[in-house]
Amino acid sequence: MKFGVVVFPGSNCDEDLVYSMSHIMGQEVVKLWHKDRDLQGCDFIFVPGGFSYGDYLRSGAIARFSPIMDEVVAHANRGGYVMGICNGFQILTEAKLLPGALLHNTSRKFICKNVHLKAASTSAVLTAGLDREKAFQIPIAHGEGNFFAPADVLKQIEDNDQVLFRYCSADGVVNEDFNPNGSLNNIAGICNAGKNVFGMMPHPERAADFELENTDGRDIFEALLERI
Repeated sequence: MKFGVVVFPGSNCDEDLVYSMSHIMGQEVVKLWHKDRDLQGCDFIFVPGGFSYGDYLRSGAIARFSPIMDEVVAHANRGGYVMGICNGFQILTEAKLLPGALLHNTSRKFICKNVHLKAASTSAVLTAGLDREKAFQIPIAHGEGNFFAPADVLKQIEDNDQVLFRYCSADGVVNEDFNPNGSLNNIAGICNAGKNVFGMMPHPERAADFELENTDGRDIFEALLERI
């Protein structure tokens, strides 16, 4: 399995992903520059967090038109795996690879802190192997992480088991008290209907190293690697 990490002007979590997947998970990883049109034979594409193009227009709106994204969309449409984290999630919604949109946090503030998540989908490869009872501690760092979708789209997402993670308490309670940004149904991540494109706002790559004294993100990557 070969992994690619897309790099846009303003990406700042690309190195975190490269380090986590290569040094910690022991996988082959290459960087994919936003102006390129070659996925270099990668099987799994990561779209990392950061502030692509400075988020000057709308988060992910400009990055969606980078040349590399034509190849990422084609890869996903062929059934290839794609995962967007934070700004990457925003880019994938702008590219219409994932439904819904990420709006401004209801607090109207940038939030950077640890939160807890519970795995939801039992059919998506990213979460199918995760402990359903565990509350994973994963950091967030975003100003536009408030997941929104029209009622009919949200129903389709829920009915089709496309919710990957929900925000919860440290002991696994899912309710509005532990929703950091106002996301509908406490949604922290979703996948597409085909279950090959994933998006999540929290950063598992920032919780994968033993030296950080938190490896809950590593659990997510390990579960993924076991299934693909």
